[in-house]
Amino acid sequence: MHVELFYSPGCTQCDGARTQLKAAALQRFPQVQWRECNVLDALDRAVELGVLSLPALAVNGDLLFPKLPTPQQLCAALEPLARDER
Repeated sequence: MHVELFYSPGCTQCDGARTQLKAAALQRFPQVQWRECNVLDALDRAVELGVLSLPALAVNGDLLFPKLPTPQQLCAALEPLARDER
């Protein structure tokens, strides 16, 4: 399972989200491949996925959260995807 978190440097909301979401996802789903994408460096990828606000999360190439989820929302969304990979 591939998770891409799009963020902007200097964004305090992004910094907090990066830490909390990554910790929650990896604790519950150790098989997650986590990638943090600075939107300034990955602008083409962000546009391709439809990212309009930050932070945003894509899972397996689909924009799953166009706005900031809670760690609980992220884990709940990853649960069925993790089951499908087993």
